[in-house]
Amino acid sequence: MRTTTKTVVAAFLFSLGSVSAAEPKLPADVAKYVKQRDGCEHFRGEFPDPPDEKRMREVEREIRKLCTGTDKKLAQLKRKYAKNQAVLKRLSEYEEDIE
Repeated sequence: MRTTTKTVVAAFLFSLGSVSAAEPKLPADVAKYVKQRDGCEHFRGEFPDPPDEKRMREVEREIRKLCTGTDKKLAQLKRKYAKNQAVLKRLSEYEEDIE
């Protein structure tokens, strides 16, 4: 079973790499934001089932860490890259008001 888990994780990571390889190269500040915001989005959808108080505290901590300030940063990046359609397209995938 351990080998199967490692295989699934490796396949998942490989698929992530191939998706990002297809995406146009983003400016460093945008790429950093995308990474943070994707983590934020992940934890926003993470609700332990069945309810687990300890895991919920971990999820809430990660949401605070990864999501705080993202609304303001998103607006700043959209202004900064207003003439870069590839960047704007990528940033438009995120909700503007999550905090």
